[in-house]
Amino acid sequence: MPTLTEWAYPLAESLLAEPLPRRWKHCLGVAERARTIALILDQDADLLEAAAVLHDIGYAPDLAKTGFHPLDGARYLRDVADADERVVNLVAHHSCSWLEADARGLRAELDGEFPRESEHLNDALCYCDMNTTPDGTPTNPVDRINEITGRYGPDSLIGKFIRRAEPEILACTCRVLERVAAAKRQPM
Repeated sequence: MPTLTEWAYPLAESLLAEPLPRRWKHCLGVAERARTIALILDQDADLLEAAAVLHDIGYAPDLAKTGFHPLDGARYLRDVADADERVVNLVAHHSCSWLEADARGLRAELDGEFPRESEHLNDALCYCDMNTTPDGTPTNPVDRINEITGRYGPDSLIGKFIRRAEPEILACTCRVLERVAAAKRQPM
């Protein structure tokens, strides 16, 4: 039986690598960030890495139905790929997606179909996503938020959503970094 990551990487690659190579690089970078915080995830390290590499599959042209990539990706994973429920839920709610769902009028659908995973895991996935550039290299959440705002425009739906989400994104990053620091202080 393959691990979640052994299953997730080829699926994400098949959906993103050819039509959206930059998005694929981003997903690989987000998964790499997940590996860097594995020490705070215990048995959920594989789960988080799988969700990280899959988090943006909803952008794939064949999957984009609503135009809201967390919902489109989660529905595909649930309905077509028969994915692990926890991976599906992490993809659905990654990086404060509920705030974007509010702006799109899709919050009831998102919350009704997909329960949130623990704050610990949601924080971790948000941290990984918001500390990775579109090209997959490390960054920090302030620069990432500025990059997103610049790419979409400050008055766009995405620009407004990301600014609204900024305090929570920064708080997620702080909570993850605090957990990493505490784990590193623990004796072996």
